[in-house]
Amino acid sequence: MFWFDGRLNQHSDMNLSADDPALKFGASVFTTMRLYERSLEHPLTYWEGHRDRVSHSLQTFHWPQPDWLRVYTGCTQLAEHYPVLRIAVFPDGRELITGRQLPADLATQQRQGVMAWVAEGYARSLPAHKTGNYLASWLAIQQARHHGASEVILTNPAGEWLETSTGNLWGWKDGHWWTPPLSCGILPGLVRQRLMAHLKQRVKEALWSSQWTAEFEAVAYSNCVVELLPIRTIIGPKTKLEYNPTHPALAELRQLFCQTDPGS
Repeated sequence: MFWFDGRLNQHSDMNLSADDPALKFGASVFTTMRLYERSLEHPLTYWEGHRDRVSHSLQTFHWPQPDWLRVYTGCTQLAEHYPVLRIAVFPDGRELITGRQLPADLATQQRQGVMAWVAEGYARSLPAHKTGNYLASWLAIQQARHHGASEVILTNPAGEWLETSTGNLWGWKDGHWWTPPLSCGILPGLVRQRLMAHLKQRVKEALWSSQWTAEFEAVAYSNCVVELLPIRTIIGPKTKLEYNPTHPALAELRQLFCQTDPGS
């Protein structure tokens, strides 16, 4: 089941021209939204943030806006069946909304942490935007699985850690949370934005060099689907780093998802 161009489709096949830029070049902008209590109006769903992020990218690319009322209607219909929605907008303003379930092992991963692989040489296209060209991240994930990892750490040419393939990084050291700055070329994640506001002075931005990453007591990544996942092991090109997935400081980040009003 999916929603495309104003219509709900009960099957899994859709018609798309062989010349469609979305097919040929990955020309689309998308956002992935987790629905809390099946509601677009729930504060943690943050519909307005998802809509505004897509709208900003469309303006940047000089693409037309979709019919946002139609997008909202499609999301509402699919919300009856799926807790996670992926909303994509094509260069001509058509919308494609698909749904999926939460990862079956999400609760276990949140308790025990996950393993990640440092993927040198892989870089996201137009990193400040969520576009349909996710080939580099997809390829990196395939390689990570050969190392027994479920996530990857993307780096810059200097080897500094930037983000994971699906989220923003957080590290705990010296009594503070640290996260890479947007200026280093990462996605301005919606959960990152809200965590920065939640933590206020208790979070600092800095580039993550190899020396820094070895000094962290805890590392995690965030996105709108998994909320916050600790990373217990990171496999680098020369070293393997271990972190505490049950570090007490993680509770401070998790508080965001327990609030009725995440902006408070």
